[in-house]
Amino acid sequence: MGKKLVDELVDKTISKKDLFDKVKNNYDLLPEIVNGMSSSKAAIRYGCGKVLMDISEENPEKLYPYMDFFVKLLDSQYRILIWQSMAIIANLTKVDKEKKFDQVFNKYYSFINNDYMVTVANLVGHSGKIAMAKPHLINKITEELLKVENIKITSHLTPECKKVITEQAILSFSMFFDKVENKGEVITFIEKHLNSTRKTLKSKAENFLIKRNN
Repeated sequence: MGKKLVDELVDKTISKKDLFDKVKNNYDLLPEIVNGMSSSKAAIRYGCGKVLMDISEENPEKLYPYMDFFVKLLDSQYRILIWQSMAIIANLTKVDKEKKFDQVFNKYYSFINNDYMVTVANLVGHSGKIAMAKPHLINKITEELLKVENIKITSHLTPECKKVITEQAILSFSMFFDKVENKGEVITFIEKHLNSTRKTLKSKAENFLIKRNN
């Protein structure tokens, strides 16, 4: 039944939303959906990935037994699978009783040096959620986010892309700043963007500092 369901993603006889609803009503389908992320067919790979992202957001405990699988997908040749796995892993940190994320922290955050803007932005954007789930890692996460200043420019990561990533860093910092030990470093990092030529970055920097001063 499960295989038939994921195959229907190819000819669109089932939508990702319908598949999500079916899994929610019968979690025995989960193994087939998880296996679908390894499919040779893009519609199945990414369709199943999207469904599992939604499940990890809503019911992370159901996917936690598969966390090792998603960690392995961080080595995928497909960037979309990496992005989906990063999102799922971030959601699973809320129920990570075995501290599996702690063991793969360096692997996860190695993507801060990735050549692609979307990959780095995803990592940075998920960091607030991870920090809230794992406050004992806040200092390490802060160190990683501050590296945004030094990420290299590539053909897939322009100076403007770097500003987008910086916006994500500020949004993540805003989620857990009250728990940061070295607040001065973070403030200094954000102050550097008060005169940014990117209006949204300038606005996020200003709003962050206004909230901290009130």
